Amino acid sequence: MIRPVLVRREAPLRGGQPLSFAIGLVVALTIGIVLLMGAGHDPLVVYERMFVAALGDPDSWAVTLNRAVPLGLAGLAVAIAGSMGLWNIGAEGQILVGAVFAAGVARVGEGWSGPVLLMAMLAGGAVGGGLWALGPAVARAKIGVNEILTTLMLNEVALRLIQWLIHGPWKDPDSYNFPLAPMLPEQGHLPTLFGRAHIGVVVAVAVIALFAVAVNRTAWGFELRVAGSSGATARYAGISLERKILTVLMLSGAVAGLAGGIELAGTADRLTEGISNGFGFAGIIVAALALMRPSGVAAVALLFGAVQIGGQSIQTLGVSSSVSTILQALILFGAIGAGVLSRYQVRLLPGDPEPTDRQAEA
Repeated sequence: MIRPVLVRREAPLRGGQPLSFAIGLVVALTIGIVLLMGAGHDPLVVYERMFVAALGDPDSWAVTLNRAVPLGLAGLAVAIAGSMGLWNIGAEGQILVGAVFAAGVARVGEGWSGPVLLMAMLAGGAVGGGLWALGPAVARAKIGVNEILTTLMLNEVALRLIQWLIHGPWKDPDSYNFPLAPMLPEQGHLPTLFGRAHIGVVVAVAVIALFAVAVNRTAWGFELRVAGSSGATARYAGISLERKILTVLMLSGAVAGLAGGIELAGTADRLTEGISNGFGFAGIIVAALALMRPSGVAAVALLFGAVQIGGQSIQTLGVSSSVSTILQALILFGAIGAGVLSRYQVRLLPGDPEPTDRQAEA
């Protein structure tokens, strides 16, 4: 009897990460064709509309880049923690709290000049996200509480905090009793690069590049990987695991909080409970497709931003926007499968012979 077995390759296939990404995209588009035809839609028309809406002209690129900013920073937040073998599932809540802190700075500094106010808002967002990750970081470093549980639970707390603020002390008196915070001051909006693309795109690219270099090219990044691969080896080398856990999780939260500040100042006009728009959870997929490497986050975020913007545009064709969510999931599954095959190969090995009737009776 022959049975298939996964055997680890001596060395991963060259270009494994881009290849996995490309295979995942092809698998998603192929299955998407079947789904669209089953629903009575022309796949070529739908895909053309998605492409034009997301990447067809400078205005489309501007919208897609704006969408890629929070996706990229959320993915980076997860990837930073993942570099040490930690899971920050709380990027969604950290984005919300970052937006709260940025909005608070805007309320205090309403009379400040534009550059000062904007820098203070973005810094406030990063501080807010970092502080929101402090509790899970301390719990993980000091008493070993699983960071997945604590960061995940704080997402709900962050949402309730925003709901309380916009229904209570921060409610706009001119909102006709709707739960809305006041509009940001005019100088509290990020300047644009072209079209509607704001300067937050440059900030996000700079932050992603900075962490990519820090993780891959510095002693700090090397210590991070050592601590994540073997705690015993890290202790033997004199690396403080507690300090690394605290630093990494707080930096991860700060990056997510920065995403909240940029989203508030760049895209939103005011603080709302939907300002995170699921970016924190989508960031987990972005980081997974980037293989937890900060260097791969930007490209994945751009693709996901394009898929989301394109998915919203096809509603005019009578296609549900949930198609974009399905495509994202298919890309993830296809890329994960291709990633496994880039590290493992399938071998057919002889199995145990099937028992005879006499052996089965025995």
